[in-house]
Amino acid sequence: MSPKIVLIYIDSGGGHRAAAEALIKVIREQERSWNVRMVCIQDLLNSIDFIRKCTGTPFQDVYNIMLRRGWTAGTEHIIPFMHLLIRLFHDSEVAVLARQWPHLAPDLVVSMIPHYNRALKESLDRAVPGTPFVTLLTDIADYPPNFWIEPIDQHVICGSARAAEQAAGLGIPPGRILRTSGMILDPRFYSPLCLDRRAGRAKLGLDPDRPTALVLFGGEGSCEMLKIARALNDPAAGVQLILLCGRNAAVERELREMERRIPMYVAGFTRDVPAYMELSDFFIGKPGPGSISEALSKCLPVIVQRNAWTLAHERYNADWIEEQGVGITVASFATEIRGAVARLLAPENYRRFRERAAAVRNRAVYEIPDLLQGVFDARATRSHGLYSGGGLHCAHAVPKPSSQQVDHGAV
Repeated sequence: MSPKIVLIYIDSGGGHRAAAEALIKVIREQERSWNVRMVCIQDLLNSIDFIRKCTGTPFQDVYNIMLRRGWTAGTEHIIPFMHLLIRLFHDSEVAVLARQWPHLAPDLVVSMIPHYNRALKESLDRAVPGTPFVTLLTDIADYPPNFWIEPIDQHVICGSARAAEQAAGLGIPPGRILRTSGMILDPRFYSPLCLDRRAGRAKLGLDPDRPTALVLFGGEGSCEMLKIARALNDPAAGVQLILLCGRNAAVERELREMERRIPMYVAGFTRDVPAYMELSDFFIGKPGPGSISEALSKCLPVIVQRNAWTLAHERYNADWIEEQGVGITVASFATEIRGAVARLLAPENYRRFRERAAAVRNRAVYEIPDLLQGVFDARATRSHGLYSGGGLHCAHAVPKPSSQQVDHGAV
């Protein structure tokens, strides 16, 4: 019988679902003999979602509304309040989840979400004891306390040295801290598209030879895109823009109505981000782990903003960009983006940023299936009385395809 893996995701932002879908694609490509199922935590906890009952808006959608409307200031205070709410309902969460695990009958649970991991683990232990639990961070680092990594019996998959250090600091045994070379990306970002960049730009109404910035703020977009477009809407800036607004119809409408002094291409939500990145020379956006990693996979240097409006759990990402030498962090897009673009595009700087971006070798989505297989193997060894308690450690392993078949179910 094929082992059953349950991937827990959430639709707060698009990164968690996208990471789960990308992982399933690779599991299928590698022909693993696993029955993999995606399950949304919102669906599991709907019955006790008091925000949905009071307002009609699911708890997970509150985050998306904040992003679309730019209500992101002070998240370092909002997150502890969210934790308090989640902790107040902890016993109810555990009870509700415990009733559902027998129906899912997992052999392995992989959480790709923050906040709920203690409740997930405790409910799993209550309903199906002995089932391995893995927390797979889709952020470059944790934002403690009680965000991603909890001091519970689990394996933790980390995409950075910082996250691995945080896991160790919380008492996770070294053998259960599993390293990858970065964040999960859709396999499409690894496939060269061999586009004719000049022809592709011309098709979008852009100058084939002008430096091109891709402006992207994830699937929900952001009003910050308006500030960037206004600041760079001057021929003297020497650039042109591809602006992908996601589901933010209001921002898309304002950008389309803007009086343009430079070439701009505006689009809403799209799954063609890899192609737009191939047509671009650099990236401007929020320091989200997915967007940053996607840009670097296409060797694009990045410019991001870090200030009081930056999501608290993404602030380290801006520091990481400068630590890696792959881009520039500004305090204000409105006042600093012109200077940052000029600095990045200076030939000696751009060459260095581009080389550092190209040096980031992220193969995480191909490494993780082997790590999960190692968790299965450790469980099998333990069940035969040979387990030493150390688990598995694998650094930057690139998996080899197997000859087995995947059975993918999704909800």
